[in-house]
Amino acid sequence: MSLKVRVVPVTPYQQNCSIIQCEQTGLAAIVDPGGDIELIEAAVSEMGATVEKILLTHGHLDHCAVADVLRKKLSVPMEGPEEGDRFWIDKLPEWCQMAGFPHADPFVPDRWLNDGETVTVGAQTLEVIHCPGHTPGHVVFLHRDLQLAWVGDVIFAGSIGRTDFPRGNHEQLIHSIREKLFPMGDDIRFVPGHGPDSTFGRERASNPFVADPNFG
Repeated sequence: MSLKVRVVPVTPYQQNCSIIQCEQTGLAAIVDPGGDIELIEAAVSEMGATVEKILLTHGHLDHCAVADVLRKKLSVPMEGPEEGDRFWIDKLPEWCQMAGFPHADPFVPDRWLNDGETVTVGAQTLEVIHCPGHTPGHVVFLHRDLQLAWVGDVIFAGSIGRTDFPRGNHEQLIHSIREKLFPMGDDIRFVPGHGPDSTFGRERASNPFVADPNFG
């Protein structure tokens, strides 16, 4: 396997922060650091990884509240999400206060991402898929050769992302899942923002919100 992956549940929401390490180079990316920096740093150390960047799927606090702190501490760039989530990132202080999270300042990533672009982790390349619905600027990262995706809060094992937050859109979310993710193939395994891994095929067959039988 050309990637080593460690999932570190962080924050009271048990958000799946992933550390993705290129085995060829030892370089790594931290995906969605929402909190608990000490747990993330311990996992990086245990992996023997050198962090080269931070990747964000979307701008909700449990996915990005410590991203800027880590960016400054590690002196690495931050990439993602899509710019539609600027709204969420700008409001981090008030959302953190309402949720009882430690204070987090607004930030601007070094690179907003767009659909069809790529990001690199060491010698590995991940495709960027813009999947709005849960948030307007949500992106998914796909390593096509390994058939492995990081989907944030777009889809979960047996469920889908909430759309009752500001600027959420249920119809957009269903479209993102069924028209952008599922066509990639049933065998693609995904790491969601919360809970256990699954595959697109399993969710197409049995997810009560997006399974094929529900759509004729």
